[in-house]
Amino acid sequence: MLMAGLDDAGRGAAIGPLAVAGVLIDEERYPKLLELRVKDSKLLTPEKRRELEVKIKRITLKHQVLLIAPAKVDYFVSRKPETGGLNRLEAYAMAEIIDLLRPDVAYVDASDISTERFKRYIAEKVGSKVKLVVEHKADSKYPIVSAASILAKVARDAAIEDLKRKYGDLGSGYMADPKTVRFLREYLIRKGGFPDFVRTSWKPIKRMLEASRNSTLDRF
Repeated sequence: MLMAGLDDAGRGAAIGPLAVAGVLIDEERYPKLLELRVKDSKLLTPEKRRELEVKIKRITLKHQVLLIAPAKVDYFVSRKPETGGLNRLEAYAMAEIIDLLRPDVAYVDASDISTERFKRYIAEKVGSKVKLVVEHKADSKYPIVSAASILAKVARDAAIEDLKRKYGDLGSGYMADPKTVRFLREYLIRKGGFPDFVRTSWKPIKRMLEASRNSTLDRF
């Protein structure tokens, strides 16, 4: 039996892409994956994630990562009534990966509050026959999903590092990071707007733009 695991990274970030990853493995190779003791990527250091990424790619039959640009995220979020929003965008990306991997069963970490709705979104686009197991916190339940989580996080981290080399230290890309907030504030003051790697549909970003227009950006 061929098994796939799918997860994302960067869903809540204000800067950089949304990464969606999938890995494929068979029953023969699965014990080797268990030996790695993979876990949710958020619980690992960047160094450990990169180390495991190499081993995961060596063990699995196939792997696939999609990086979804902020502009596409903004399109789905800002037009949610017609697009279905971020959850549907992510589900469609997972469906694309499932079609590329062609597993018998796919284990998916659900981003939607409703696992059944998220499963339905994926099923709308999957072209192959596959059993879908869609659960919350699947990355902590199924090692195959943990492996996908690691690949997604490493890919997103690499994209952020590329941006840092071009634009300086912009932190993790999340609004909870003071470095990210400082970068956004200083860029907005200098340029009067944000670059294309910022998700302008995010409410905190909208508030910063409004504050800039009202000359109250010092509140951030």
